[in-house]
Amino acid sequence: MYRLNEHQQRIVADAAAVADADLAPRAAAVDRDAAFPRESLAALGARGLLGLNVAQAQGGLGEGPRTAAAVIDAIAQRCPSTAMVYLMHLCGVACYAAAPDRTRALLEAAAAGRHVSTLAFSEKGSRSHFWAPVSRASASNGSVHINAQKSFVTSAGHADGYVVSTLASGAVTPVESSIYLVLKEDAGVSVSGSWRGMGLRGNASAPMTFENVSAGPARALTPDGKGLDMMLGIVLPLFQVGSAAVGVGIAEAAVQATIAHATQTRFEESNSGLRDLPTVRAQIARMRIETDRARAHLTAVLDSLESPGPATQLLVLEAKAVGTEAAVAVTELAMRTCGGAAFAGAHGIERLFRDARAPIVMAPTSDIAYEFIGRALCGLEVF
Repeated sequence: MYRLNEHQQRIVADAAAVADADLAPRAAAVDRDAAFPRESLAALGARGLLGLNVAQAQGGLGEGPRTAAAVIDAIAQRCPSTAMVYLMHLCGVACYAAAPDRTRALLEAAAAGRHVSTLAFSEKGSRSHFWAPVSRASASNGSVHINAQKSFVTSAGHADGYVVSTLASGAVTPVESSIYLVLKEDAGVSVSGSWRGMGLRGNASAPMTFENVSAGPARALTPDGKGLDMMLGIVLPLFQVGSAAVGVGIAEAAVQATIAHATQTRFEESNSGLRDLPTVRAQIARMRIETDRARAHLTAVLDSLESPGPATQLLVLEAKAVGTEAAVAVTELAMRTCGGAAFAGAHGIERLFRDARAPIVMAPTSDIAYEFIGRALCGLEVF
């Protein structure tokens, strides 16, 4: 459905091969132990996939959202936690690429598999309103310091680089933010909590504290007070598309797991199989349709991003809600169709059921996305 060219198909096939060999075997343990998938990221990095959206001039693959969506979809089918970590890395790298004169070394390191990035936008005070940080940078004598309590930072303590938002020192409205690059080794950076969520347990989405972190002009990724432009123009489209791809990948995995269960399970007393029940076949058909529908919508979003038009903003706003809600619906059907076996953990369906529910509450949540879409449809300002 993604309509990739031959080169892009090879990249996705390579990602799928890595995911089969290195990610899938670890997925259950990542979930069980709430373990950050460092080895899985290293495997992706060894194949150059951490540089998927790094320009070729900096050693990367130079690919855009279409290939990213297909790769994330393939990864999510094997390990959704790794897929979410990978998506946040791509979002961080996209921010680096907006200021290449300041981040060239990091872009090259990402392309070589030596640097993992992530976003640190959400704060306890503004919760899922990621675009409105309540922390404020302090500026004096040409230096800037960040003091912020960030919540739900994917890859917290594991990422090498953090793209951090904070109100500009002179901000007068909640959206006059600035965005800075903070490195793991910078003084004042710490993880201030732990993570063991219901789903996506491996993504280390913990709170972090940035205490008097020095971030001078060389670390600024946006002009002062213009962080919203980066959030909406660079991060949001990629995050929406990538989140949808995570959802589609989870749904695809649930479809395949349900088919496997239905075709392998038999009723000995009647010498028949679970697949012989019309109700089971009908449920599998519904799962297939919902997954295909979500993937087709994602492709429409990608088409519109590549050829922008009046519907592009609306489609981007819809993307995450469509993909993630499809995953919820499909994994619900998988649990019902496979019954006690699924509840007992067969085929990883119970894990997929839990993983599917994490993205719907990640900012922007599905409910907030519906509000955005409704405002756009009613001719109101979205933000």
